Amino acid sequence: MSAKAPTTVTLASIYELQGRKNEALEIYKDVLKRDANNQEAKIAIRRLSGIRQEFKNVNEEMKDFFIKMDTEVEFNEFERWLVKLWN
Repeated sequence: MSAKAPTTVTLASIYELQGRKNEALEIYKDVLKRDANNQEAKIAIRRLSGIRQEFKNVNEEMKDFFIKMDTEVEFNEFERWLVKLWN
């Protein structure tokens, strides 16, 4: 019997980078249940859930970047862009 991997933002990020976005989303939700103030999880859930209530005019360049990103560097760059946008 193998031990269940701890659900962390790091694990969710890895899944996301691997294209396992549904699994990543579930982990981010689990993280948020344990820590309601976890900003990384909140941002990721919004991103992965496609919530764009305030952003009706989607930045097509960043949308394409998000769809194609596959490295941690690109993920971090996109996350910085989102944080800057939302603040």
